[in-house]
Amino acid sequence: MRNDRLVPGAILVCIGAIFLLNNFGYIDFHWMNILHLWPIFLIMGGVNLVFAGNRTAWATILKLGVVILGFGLLIFGHFERYSFWPGRYNFHYNDDSNNNDSSNNDDDDDDSDSTGVGHGVVKVQGSSVFNKDYTADAKLARLNISGGGTTYTLNDTTNQLFKAETKEFYGSKYEFTSSKDDSMYVVNLHLRNNKGWHIDSDEDKDKANRADIKLNPNPVWEINVETGATKLNFDLSKFKIKNLTLKGGAASFDVKLGNPLATTNVEVSTGVSEVSISVPKGAACSIRTNSGLSSNNFDGFDKKDDNRYETAGFDAAKNKIYIHMTGGVSDFKVNRY
Repeated sequence: MRNDRLVPGAILVCIGAIFLLNNFGYIDFHWMNILHLWPIFLIMGGVNLVFAGNRTAWATILKLGVVILGFGLLIFGHFERYSFWPGRYNFHYNDDSNNNDSSNNDDDDDDSDSTGVGHGVVKVQGSSVFNKDYTADAKLARLNISGGGTTYTLNDTTNQLFKAETKEFYGSKYEFTSSKDDSMYVVNLHLRNNKGWHIDSDEDKDKANRADIKLNPNPVWEINVETGATKLNFDLSKFKIKNLTLKGGAASFDVKLGNPLATTNVEVSTGVSEVSISVPKGAACSIRTNSGLSSNNFDGFDKKDDNRYETAGFDAAKNKIYIHMTGGVSDFKVNRY
């Protein structure tokens, strides 16, 4: 083997070994490590270029050592306690009390009405409670969530149609609007104007943007999430979910579904992300993947072909969950609880 092909070959071997070992459960690879440790590949390439013409034993050992050390960090490192959050340059926090009853919003800071459809509130900094009243004719509802650099949590119900308690830091702004489209009630929560990047450790978790969301369990819900670097934790087992769409870049999605309607559709599209979906053991579920270099772990599912997995008795079931997953370099998991 030519010496100048040694390092690229070793990198390909290591990448292939990671996928094989992770797919067969011998290791639990944390795909978010790639997001945090991607400069390792620059170091590997740089060392290989510097010593490209050096064929001595020590140069070969050095080049292979950098590859082994780099992949060792990628495989065995666990860097979830460090997260990327917007707003490196804005560390001030405002707490000017102001209430706006006309928009069903309880604030600790300045607000302004949106010019969009329905009513709206633009949150500057601090904390807020956004509300949308429930009415008996609300049979169908849609929740649209957008904006990265935050944590979204949804695991409880409310007697209102929608409620969200938010925290904003580093110059971020939450924008809330609501409207009615024919028989569909629509609520929108958007985080915008994030400035720069901020790295939060465990000590700074209280200074991270976050939104704790509650929904009314009576309507049939469509939920659309489109984010960047985001952590999402949704327990939807108490709600009637017709459609769930998750789109993210470097994101962490953890979702628990309840029993399906006649048809419950889940669409997942990610870049470098960790996605975990839990479905009830008694629910009929089908998974289709177009996952590129992603890792798939579907416990309790029968493989039908290269891209399709199903639970036993899926075809005969009346109520079904359809999951479609598309990703670049992501970790996809679907389990039954």
